Amino acid sequence: MPGKYRCAEFTDMRISINELEKWSNKNMYEEKVVLCGANSYEKKYYLNPDFEALPQEIQDELKILCVLYTEDVGGILTLVFEEDGTLCFEVTTEDFDPMFDEIGSKLKIKEIQQTKEELLRSLELYYKVFFLGEEI
Repeated sequence: MPGKYRCAEFTDMRISINELEKWSNKNMYEEKVVLCGANSYEKKYYLNPDFEALPQEIQDELKILCVLYTEDVGGILTLVFEEDGTLCFEVTTEDFDPMFDEIGSKLKIKEIQQTKEELLRSLELYYKVFFLGEEI
């Protein structure tokens, strides 16, 4: 139902590691691993190809989550896994962005963490098992 969401103008993209580093200022294979992200400035969404094995429903839910966040508050949202498998939200903005809502950003992330708790925990478990090789 792309028409139902304001985010229909966002496009899927495949970007190089160098372009992704501009988004998150991190190399996705050093310490942290990028799961996905959305950029309100370029109107683009990114899913790390390493996670294309996730069920399509999960991929769609991540896209909606990220894109709606950036449409609501602006900036760039990147979901990254820490070394220990913890899933974190990283938010960056262009310098002096008057449209970015810093307070709204914190509130929106808190809301996502509460309403999508099961999804986020499942993603952490998936990462720990399939990427870190941990036993359940």
